[in-house]
Amino acid sequence: MDSIQLLTDAYGRIRQLVDRVASDLDHDALVARPDDDANPIGWLIWHLTRVQDHHISEIAEREQEWTTGWSDRFDMPPDANNTGFGHTSEEVGSFDPVSSELLVIYQGAVSDHTLEYIASLDPADLDRIVDRAWDPPVTAGVRLMSVIGDGYQHLGQAAYVRGLLERRG
Repeated sequence: MDSIQLLTDAYGRIRQLVDRVASDLDHDALVARPDDDANPIGWLIWHLTRVQDHHISEIAEREQEWTTGWSDRFDMPPDANNTGFGHTSEEVGSFDPVSSELLVIYQGAVSDHTLEYIASLDPADLDRIVDRAWDPPVTAGVRLMSVIGDGYQHLGQAAYVRGLLERRG
């Protein structure tokens, strides 16, 4: 298995896990917070998808899905830089994910574009520097792996919250 196949598998799993964690949740479950400052499932899924959309679009040099109409579907401004990073507890608490179906469909659209981009890569493309603001500069491969790590981290958190909610009945 080569690096492109590994990336394809890893991003494909994110899509599958989003579907498993978020599908069939009602609105109350999507916005439930285990405590006043905890992140709810809906926000976590939206955030990990926004990060993927933002970062992959940047390195693929294409427009984000968010700004092509998805922000309207979530009734939010089309701010391309709003990924949820730095949101206050109040901002997280006021996030309204609309529905689990919308979250899953948005993740699917972002996933499709991610996998399309990855399929276009040659392994040497992973060494292209995409961000010189860091020392050492960030390559496309490092950025792709960073998004995977972020996605799995937030999926684990969302699955944990779902488990808490299910145990509470």
